[in-house]
Amino acid sequence: MSIRNTAENYGSIAKWLHWMTAILFLGAYITVYFRHWFTEEKTPENWAAIQLHFSIGVTIAVIVALRIIWRITNRKPNPEPGTHLEHQAARVGHYALYAIMIIMPLTGYLGTGGATEYFFLFDIPKFEDTPIFVSLVQESLGLTFKEFEKPVDFIHKNILGAWLVWILILGHVLAALYHHFVKHDRTLLKMTSDK
Repeated sequence: MSIRNTAENYGSIAKWLHWMTAILFLGAYITVYFRHWFTEEKTPENWAAIQLHFSIGVTIAVIVALRIIWRITNRKPNPEPGTHLEHQAARVGHYALYAIMIIMPLTGYLGTGGATEYFFLFDIPKFEDTPIFVSLVQESLGLTFKEFEKPVDFIHKNILGAWLVWILILGHVLAALYHHFVKHDRTLLKMTSDK
């Protein structure tokens, strides 16, 4: 298998970045739902679950940055035959997924009221404790953290996290299955197969 993408297939790095992102998003949801459904506030289990959620979110941000760099510096496999509308829908869907992959970790970090104990190895300060917050939000916008956090948190949890991410992921999965089982083309195989 090629490391770089070819005209026929995604390379091993693109595949690894794609599937790692999917696994990390799943992990982020598992940890946050575990926290809400199975732990009590202010318990060690609750704290551990939210810290894992924060850590996974930071990791997603790094992986997505690498994905974007790789996508810019690497060719895309040739598209499968399809209508102009199908190709446009795929393009819009991919841009929407990339937007979500950027906005979710960003709003998660910006709206977090606590430091991140990155997988319990080292601390990443909360946004409120950074010079960027002081100069950009407090001094330039004249907002307290509570005033700033409320809309950011609403975007992260209520708009994106609660339903939009799920809709985009479901659409992505259904499109891949449609290509595989209905159109019988190589769209899904480009990301799963070595041939």
